[in-house]
Amino acid sequence: MVTKEEFYQALTNRHGIENQKKFDDATVAICGLGGLGSNIAICLARVGIGKLILIDFDTVDVTNLHRQQYKFNQVGTPKTDALKENLLEINPFIKIETHLVKLTEENTPSLIKDADVICEAFDKPECKAMLADIVFTNYPDKYLVSSSGMAGFGSANEIVTKKITSRFFISGDGVSDVNSGIGLISSRVMACAAHEAHMALRILMGETQP
Repeated sequence: MVTKEEFYQALTNRHGIENQKKFDDATVAICGLGGLGSNIAICLARVGIGKLILIDFDTVDVTNLHRQQYKFNQVGTPKTDALKENLLEINPFIKIETHLVKLTEENTPSLIKDADVICEAFDKPECKAMLADIVFTNYPDKYLVSSSGMAGFGSANEIVTKKITSRFFISGDGVSDVNSGIGLISSRVMACAAHEAHMALRILMGETQP
């Protein structure tokens, strides 16, 4: 049985003492737990982020399994519960706060208030815009990492992270739209999720360039 001390020593050996302490002390909110959010969460749990706030109102569907970090036997389970279960299998020492709700203008400020970095992982543009407006209006000192464009079979090299403002970053190709009928493929969605997760880590390390 691996102890907590052994697990974190292994992380420290890979990330360095100073970086690991920053990760341990951090709280990251993930808004939306689909293809982007579930993969972002996996990346951050493996790194040893101290606390994740997971927010989604949906349940796991069979159509999610080709790109989202859920299992066949979790179909029908709330995504918050299923993802928490999977994350604790990877890192049993992480703190996880879940909210099985749909984010609105009314409830969002209180749900993300404790986060150092907020990762946006919605499908709908209007939801992305709402979250950005709430963060910029209520929490100008927080960092927001968002996404735009990861659909289709185009080159994964087209997915990049851009710095929009000093505390706002967007990952993706900036063009592709799943509503265009070009579909979603796990490798490209995961590439975008990895960009978001990596930018969150760089922010926590004090690096604010993509």
